[in-house]
Amino acid sequence: MSFTVVLVGRPNVGKSTLFNRLAGKKLALVDDTPGVTRDWRSAPGHVGGLSFTVVDTAGLEDVTDDSLEARMRRQTEQALERADVALFMIDARAGVTPLDRHFAALLRKIKTPVLLVANKTEGKASKSGLYESYELGLGDPIPLSAEHGEGMADLVEALMPYAKDDGVEETEEEVVESVGDRPIPIGDQPEPAEDLVKPIQIAIVGRPNVGKSTLLNSLVGEERVLTGPEAGMTRDAISVDWQWRDRRFKLVDTAGMRRRARVDEKVEKLAVADTLRVIRMANVVVLVVDAEAILDKQDLTIARMVIEEGRSLVIAINKWDIVDDRAMALRQVEDKLEAALGYIKGVKVVTISALKGHKLDTLLDGILATYAVWNRRISTAQLNRWIGGVLDHHPPPLIEGRRVKIRYVTQVKTRPPTFALFVNKPLDLPESYQRYLIADLRNSFDLPGVPLRLLLRKGKNPYADE
Repeated sequence: MSFTVVLVGRPNVGKSTLFNRLAGKKLALVDDTPGVTRDWRSAPGHVGGLSFTVVDTAGLEDVTDDSLEARMRRQTEQALERADVALFMIDARAGVTPLDRHFAALLRKIKTPVLLVANKTEGKASKSGLYESYELGLGDPIPLSAEHGEGMADLVEALMPYAKDDGVEETEEEVVESVGDRPIPIGDQPEPAEDLVKPIQIAIVGRPNVGKSTLLNSLVGEERVLTGPEAGMTRDAISVDWQWRDRRFKLVDTAGMRRRARVDEKVEKLAVADTLRVIRMANVVVLVVDAEAILDKQDLTIARMVIEEGRSLVIAINKWDIVDDRAMALRQVEDKLEAALGYIKGVKVVTISALKGHKLDTLLDGILATYAVWNRRISTAQLNRWIGGVLDHHPPPLIEGRRVKIRYVTQVKTRPPTFALFVNKPLDLPESYQRYLIADLRNSFDLPGVPLRLLLRKGKNPYADE
């Protein structure tokens, strides 16, 4: 991107609404409740022919202690330092408030150029607030309505001087689209070359307060997202580009997922829906669990959800440094995985301490290994040699005195590995035999820890009438 634009202002002035409009998609949570945004997040922005990085920040509060609001303010200040230009937003309908005046005075002292944006200017009720904004000493206000898209031409004109023609091509979108958008490769076709250069998208999920944000901060080596003892601190899914051992990653921190019966606040429902969206777009999902309550019912529910979505799964047991009987804890993990996810053999389990940075390299090695299996492609010749051996040793059961004929098998796609089994009577092949085939396929070709899908197909009868 040619330059970076950061959106700042007090809570509930419409920063996230403008962020979504500039990004062209609903990435940030938007609600009438003040203080929904807590961490700053960035995305490619496009408006009026300009391309830039737009950064959404938490609402500014006049606090400097160690409270959550103060930590949110420090995050916003970090984003301001990295920006080429800041948009200071006020609510024109509410007029200029004492908090607006306080932060305008601070913004006049910083090195980053500041443009004043008067939001919510649709209708006559905003006229007085628009005129009041001149007293802030930040130049002429840019009147716009982020919700309705009014005034964007004036914003483009104001941002034009900060655009740099550096010849850099646009970067990838905030969330890498899933492979479902491209044609499914058939048979032995290799993966498209563009998939090899895309960053591996890693979603960090789990219950509230298990250390997801701490893990992301430890991986990238900076306080990128807010952490603290308060449960449910993360709301927006925060994406961070990162590189490790010449491999590019897109780490996505998500909101904690509680049992559905306990989710009653509207903002939390929005945050959980955003987490589910991230899981569907992820390549690898890291399920972070607390070592003091390993794989409880909600953890296993999340794990099953990941598998059903066809994502690859890695389990990270956090706070391992405080566990006394580690052998007993590992046995409990094995027993629970066997009972709840016995059909997915070999899920990678890594014990870590996100706070102290212990065994993070082991976790990343496990992620890469699981990602490689998720992308495995097996040739049709190998598959048919395998199915021939299976049919010799364990043929399908008889159905009404007749045996279902399996003709051949081929892999139709990866991510997850998906196989088409051509049979004469697909509806008659028992589910128990299909599970047996998947289990044998997993063992024979070493496909641990990822979901496998078996699609039954009926070959065309050449003697049937056209």
